[in-house]
Amino acid sequence: MDIAQISMNLAMSKNLTSVGTAVLSKSMDEQKIEGAGILKMMDAASMENSVNPHIGGNFDVSV
Repeated sequence: MDIAQISMNLAMSKNLTSVGTAVLSKSMDEQKIEGAGILKMMDAASMENSVNPHIGGNFDVSV
């Protein structure tokens, strides 16, 4: 291999690493948003349970 090809491969590797890091960062941001949404839904469900404590607290399981 010549030096030019090694240099190009190194540049491409750096580029792919930076793109992968950016995609991972975006994915982590999306997960944080989804987690916040799930926590909000859980808070709403606990509020519903405090308003109607006799509804949805028990369920029957039969085999």
